[in-house]
Amino acid sequence: MKMTGNTILITGGTSGIGRALAEALHDRGNRVIVTGRRQALLDDVTARRPGITALQLDLHDPHSLARLVDDVRARFPEINVLVANAGVSRPEDVTASHWSSAVAEAIIDTNIVGVVRTAAAFLPLVMQRPDATILATSSALAFVPLASYPTYCASKAFLHSWLTSLRHQLRHIPVEVLELSPPYVQTALTGAAQASDPRAMPLGDYIGEVMHMLESGGHSRGELLLQRDHARRWAEREGTYDAIFAAMNPG
Repeated sequence: MKMTGNTILITGGTSGIGRALAEALHDRGNRVIVTGRRQALLDDVTARRPGITALQLDLHDPHSLARLVDDVRARFPEINVLVANAGVSRPEDVTASHWSSAVAEAIIDTNIVGVVRTAAAFLPLVMQRPDATILATSSALAFVPLASYPTYCASKAFLHSWLTSLRHQLRHIPVEVLELSPPYVQTALTGAAQASDPRAMPLGDYIGEVMHMLESGGHSRGELLLQRDHARRWAEREGTYDAIFAAMNPG
């Protein structure tokens, strides 16, 4: 991925990893457009970073996505980088008497269908430009799941597989396809407690590592994965899957 002079659209860019990534890329001389559902957060982004454009997008509303595509096509026809970052995470207890498929369906709709819809909407624009790149946010939990978050982990495993196929199909265009696989990071993804959990990696430290990988080209097969997460990535190959799963899911 070229590190400067891009026009970059980041979905889910008003908080957490998406916002931090938007600011880091903006600092490096890129034109950055972020999207989100909540107008208050969009306004906060532009107030703190006047150079970043913030546009409303509700991935559950196909009309909202169509309006965004028309707006971007008209105002930013040079768009060459798409970052599909919007995602949600919720725990699920399938043994509970009140358990239903509602939480799982909501996660699938955002983390899987939302990413596919976004790619389908913007790929025709991005692939026409030089230095075209698509990046989607997966998770290190795609490789060994945290069992209390079954659908979230499965949605990220889907993205890992889907991006692998996308990368192969786009190899001659060419469009670079990148997979961002964060560890447990201090964001509000699962609630306010995660943002201050000392067990989680500080957000600034994580984004610093990501930018270093992008700048150095240190991402084999297009996977932006921290060195410490390679054990999970290769657990099946190394025969350590059962031990790592047991450590992550005691009892």
